[in-house]
Amino acid sequence: MHIRTLAAATALSAIALAAPAFAQDQVADVPIEPSETVFSGNYLSLGVGAAYSPSYTGSDDYVFNVLPIVQGSLGGIDINPRAGGIALDFIQDKPGGPGIDLGVAARIRGNRAGQIKDDVVEFYGELDTAIEVGPSAGISFPAVLNPYDSLSLKTDVLFDVSGAHDGMTVAPSVTYFTPLSQAMAASLSVGTEWADEDFQDYYFRVDNAAYTGPAGQQLPAFEPRGGGFTSVGANLLLAFDLDGDLANGGLGLIVIGGYSHVLGDAADTPFTSIRGSDDQWLGAVGVGYTF
Repeated sequence: MHIRTLAAATALSAIALAAPAFAQDQVADVPIEPSETVFSGNYLSLGVGAAYSPSYTGSDDYVFNVLPIVQGSLGGIDINPRAGGIALDFIQDKPGGPGIDLGVAARIRGNRAGQIKDDVVEFYGELDTAIEVGPSAGISFPAVLNPYDSLSLKTDVLFDVSGAHDGMTVAPSVTYFTPLSQAMAASLSVGTEWADEDFQDYYFRVDNAAYTGPAGQQLPAFEPRGGGFTSVGANLLLAFDLDGDLANGGLGLIVIGGYSHVLGDAADTPFTSIRGSDDQWLGAVGVGYTF
């Protein structure tokens, strides 16, 4: 394991952001050898945090959620966090070269399954929680701008196995990670999501036959056009080790800020265009312990 794993190990949702130029200036004298870190063999990180995010995709009302997190490496299998889920990587990387990720990912999607703050949207009913599972693949390149950073590309292809939306999503992303000092690390993640017709129809269709509210408050009916991109965004993560040493594990703090822009049917549905916003913001803080 490289020191780059700290950000993912304590992240609330495996998303992150940093300024490469500033990072490169700060790490020149960081006395950390990857082979000497707590991440060199088996390790486990456990954490919990609070996130402030839209009540549903496209909402302009925000709610708090408690987010548990687990990440580590046990018996040669890497455990990596995902937004709302987890990914397992079954390929062991060799030190010094590019790392290959290949495994399976899973997530829980609770979009409009609860905490709907908009009364009109709530009158259209809550949706079922989706459980999505599928293959995950990626590649990472260490020592891009300094000896301790990395650039990672990954894609998750997930299928609903719970009978909620019965669709498929494809979520590629690019992440740059670097330590900023002996006690601080950061990473930048930029990603997008594509979803098929079944997914779009389930979440973005407006059918007034399902409306249960007062007359006259119905939204215009909306028929999704089919598969397409639903969002694009970036997230900033800063990790702080409380004993001043990133390499030895222990207790750490995480701060995440993010922005995404919904696209296509996700933006055009009246749930967003009339009752919400296509600009989506995320803030989260948390604490994690690595041993």
